[in-house]
Amino acid sequence: MSAPALPARPSSLAARLRWTAADGLTLVGRELGRLRQEPGELIAALIFPAVMVVLFGYVFGSAITVPGGGNYREYLMPGLFVMVSFTSVMAVTMRVATDASRGVMDRFRAMPMARSAVPFGQAGADLLNGVLALVIMAATGLVVGWRAHRGLWPTAEAFLLLVLLRHALSWAGCFLGLVVRNEQTADQFVPLVFPVTMLSNSFVPTGGMPGWLRAVADWNPVSAATAACRQLFGNPGAPAAHTDLAWPLAHPVAATLLWSIALTAVFAPLSVRTFHRRGR
Repeated sequence: MSAPALPARPSSLAARLRWTAADGLTLVGRELGRLRQEPGELIAALIFPAVMVVLFGYVFGSAITVPGGGNYREYLMPGLFVMVSFTSVMAVTMRVATDASRGVMDRFRAMPMARSAVPFGQAGADLLNGVLALVIMAATGLVVGWRAHRGLWPTAEAFLLLVLLRHALSWAGCFLGLVVRNEQTADQFVPLVFPVTMLSNSFVPTGGMPGWLRAVADWNPVSAATAACRQLFGNPGAPAAHTDLAWPLAHPVAATLLWSIALTAVFAPLSVRTFHRRGR
């Protein structure tokens, strides 16, 4: 018996986009269904933000003075929001590497589906997880005294900026997972994300760092995103006007948007290309 013929690849751009979106949403559903079957992973992902708020807020808060005064937990929360967004790299890398090592990716390549749908599905599923994590962290922050002071629209802009950044980082995680292709190796890369988030203005001011280290911290995308959230939330530590700051800190919203666009523009095509080439 001959094998059934696979559907022809759509010829028009609009048809290809619909095909990719439909297959990608199917894979988003697959990831969410997997979390229902393994609830421990979801529970751990949701507990982590709350633990970070309590741990850093009360341990660091007793020892650090906020520049210009203010509540340290209000200073801290924007940095924790960004830190949780950066966990996207770790989470997606692990999931993609696990699927690749178990042969799931090979089965996807054998199916009549859009090649970009698999990375799209991984990024989409992580985006939903990220939104839920931000909600949990915001609720915990409100309990410990954090507030957004500039009103509804700036607050919404800050959270949209965090979602955009997380989505961009999920593409980077997808690419790394496809390159590594081994869950044990990917697990060794996970701790490398923490120095990136710590070498920033998330938890402590950068003014006391040595000059060369401060320059690295000021140009870190984590610092730009944290400064943008502090500015939009109206929290302590927001960059002041007419001060001598590195460009990303003087224009943190624009810098975060540029980082998000650049990461997506680089890693989205790389993820699709790597997924396609691994099947040859």
